[in-house]
Amino acid sequence: MPDTAALDRAESLIRTIPDYPSPGIQFRDITPLLADAAALRAVTRALIEPFAGGFDVVGGIEARGFLLAGVIAAEAGVGLVPIRKAGKLPRPAASVSYALEYGEAAIEAHDDLAPGTRILLVDDVLATGGTIAAARELMTTLGAEVIGTTVLMELEALNGRAVAGEVHSLFVV
Repeated sequence: MPDTAALDRAESLIRTIPDYPSPGIQFRDITPLLADAAALRAVTRALIEPFAGGFDVVGGIEARGFLLAGVIAAEAGVGLVPIRKAGKLPRPAASVSYALEYGEAAIEAHDDLAPGTRILLVDDVLATGGTIAAARELMTTLGAEVIGTTVLMELEALNGRAVAGEVHSLFVV
C-alpha cells in the first residue's frame, strides 16, 4: 500500500516552469523530486506496486524515463533496457517512428532480450501518448511481452491514453 503522505510530499516537489521550452508550455521539473531520497523511494515503490513480480526487465524511455527506470530496476532486482531516440545506439535492432505535435520522431532499441521477456515500460510523463505507443510497438517487434506501462505523471488534458492505452499514472495533472 503506497504511503499517501510520502507521495503527497513527493508530488509537491515537482515544479512547474512556465513557458519552457517555448511559450505556452508548462514544463514539469522533476529534478527536486529526484534529489530527495525519501521522495524518490516513495515514487519508485508506487510505480512498481501494480506490477510487482510480474516483469523481468524495465524499459526506460529516453530521457527522463531512464532516470526512473534505473531506480525501478535496482529496487525490483531486474535489468534495464534503454529505449533511445533514433541515432543514439551503436547497433539498433529495430526502430519505430511516431508522430509528435510538431513533426515526427523515432525510437530504437537493441535486441538483447530473449523472446517472451516480460518488460515494464517506464517514462516520466504521459502527454500525447505517441512515445509510449511507439515503445510498446518496438518492444513487441523485438519479441518482448509488454506487461504494463508506468509513468510518474499524466497530463490528462492531452488525452494520451487514447493513443497509449492503459497506463499506471502516479500523479495526474
